[in-house]
Amino acid sequence: MKEIIIESLLDTIKDTVTLIPFLFITYLAMEWLERKTEDQSVALLSRIGNAGPVIGSALGIIPQCGFSAAAASLYSGGVISVGTLLAVFLSTSDEMVPIFISSSVGAGTIGKLLLAKLFIALFTGIFVDMMVRFVHYTFKTHKHIHDLCEQDECGCEDEEGGIIHSALVHTVKITAFIFLVSLVISLLVGLIGKKALASFMTGIPVLGVFLAALIGLIPNCAASVVITQLYLEGLLTAGQLMAGLLVGAGVGIIVLIRTNRHMAENIRVISVLYLAGVAWGILIDLLGITF
Repeated sequence: MKEIIIESLLDTIKDTVTLIPFLFITYLAMEWLERKTEDQSVALLSRIGNAGPVIGSALGIIPQCGFSAAAASLYSGGVISVGTLLAVFLSTSDEMVPIFISSSVGAGTIGKLLLAKLFIALFTGIFVDMMVRFVHYTFKTHKHIHDLCEQDECGCEDEEGGIIHSALVHTVKITAFIFLVSLVISLLVGLIGKKALASFMTGIPVLGVFLAALIGLIPNCAASVVITQLYLEGLLTAGQLMAGLLVGAGVGIIVLIRTNRHMAENIRVISVLYLAGVAWGILIDLLGITF
């Protein structure tokens, strides 16, 4: 028990510390955007909005979970579309690549997985944004960077504090939140054990996709570690692997819940993310696709 606590604590500290630069730079950019562009920001983003899922899926494919946290904050501030957010979440790779490399998995296999995630994220992100244009009420909540500032009480409106002060306040509050939640999750994974998680997958292919996606939803980079290792041990199908990795947005979901005050909207975003992962996972298994 003591070893689990120490290991969970060390892993959580390591994972949280690596996120700090991404969070600070993101908030710094948002503060600059708010103060320098003000009303023009909406017009600018509307012009590049269609390219959002393209850029988001490409950035998310980089093997780390910092971009998912950054994307969640940008979405909460009304800077990117829901399709762009989902594209980042779906393409986020977390620890998959390092684990595959350390396990001597071929470059071709890794490349096919990353390309599949990139295509799925891009297609899904564009599709969701297209649907939102026809069904605007689904994600029509008006957001602005001020919303994030008011919730965190960071003093963004105080000219004396400046954008660095406001960005630091946002970063500290989000970092503390991520640390506490991630520590609890790491302790639970350590106590339950990976073998117990694997037993849920055995002999239930379709249901296994739903369960793999559910594990992937755990808002921690450790989720992708569990999914990837179970696959390497031959306990998951390609569809189950993909379902878990697609919804595995790292700490992005934590940041979304923390920064976006519209909880009903957060639930819709997470639901779409989960259903997309499940749908693609089932399709991959039905088509017999392997990596």
